[in-house]
Amino acid sequence: MKQIARVLSCVALVCMSGLSAANGYPEKPIRLIVPFPPGGGTDVLAREAAIAVAGNTGWNIVTENRPGSGGNIGVDTAAKSAPDGYTLVLGQTSNLAINPTLYSKLPYNPETDLSAIGLVADAPLVIVVPANSPLKTFEDLIATAKAKPGALNFASSGNGTVAHLAAVQLQNAAGITLTHIPYKGAAQASNDLIGGQIDMYLSSVPTLIGHVRNGKMRALAVTSTQRVPDMPDVPTIAERGFPGFEAVTWFGLAAPAGTPKDIVQRLNAEFNKALQSKTLSQKYQEQGARVLTSSPDEFAKLIHDDRVRWGKIVKDSGAKVE
Repeated sequence: MKQIARVLSCVALVCMSGLSAANGYPEKPIRLIVPFPPGGGTDVLAREAAIAVAGNTGWNIVTENRPGSGGNIGVDTAAKSAPDGYTLVLGQTSNLAINPTLYSKLPYNPETDLSAIGLVADAPLVIVVPANSPLKTFEDLIATAKAKPGALNFASSGNGTVAHLAAVQLQNAAGITLTHIPYKGAAQASNDLIGGQIDMYLSSVPTLIGHVRNGKMRALAVTSTQRVPDMPDVPTIAERGFPGFEAVTWFGLAAPAGTPKDIVQRLNAEFNKALQSKTLSQKYQEQGARVLTSSPDEFAKLIHDDRVRWGKIVKDSGAKVE
């Protein structure tokens, strides 16, 4: 009986300790890891969300860029951090749903090493070319690629990313061959496209919409089933002869596995509240993104389902990173 009493006492102390920590949360700055370089689409969405939440709550949220290895370095850093609610990461389709199949030795498992907090947004991809490119329309691209198989190249943010796999889907659907040039980040790929070193670039709308607006790039098509509100003149691939074509990347928050559930719920509630504001929604729309909210369980299910769906596409494409 004494042993049972001691066990129950310990359990009670642990529960009280967890409750106390949750009630006082946060007591110090929260680190939000962005697993890509500054200035890209993920970075912009993360910083806008952090500013909005901080404005509502008074929390100190510090955004930290940890790029490299297709987003794996930043996600792995978060996964191996203390599960105390003070380290978050804004992951996306590539590093949470695609990379587990793409990489033969991924240092983390997104389903067991992370606690899903909630979705933040999704965004289609856009195909862009330099402003002075002879490719004026999406039809020009297809016609040129058919006439000269492999002659046109395209950049993406890496092997097996949503952009790379979307291009694979397009090549299969259109019966064309393009040459893939993977980059480590948006900045260098954008500079090389503007400079004429590459023919076209596929990336998320938030990453490239600024270059399209300032006239340095020409957008040929987007990969959503509907046109992007802030790029109304840019057609979808689906409406240009490929019905049903869609490739969208989502963005969502996660914390290290084992983060107390009440802290996860608190984070989910505060970010959802900020995301539902007209101000943040408008800012995301201006970046070509759509606000999304979810529960932690809904986001965890999406990670699992998309891991299965994209895993099949990765295997069919033959893409692999050692």
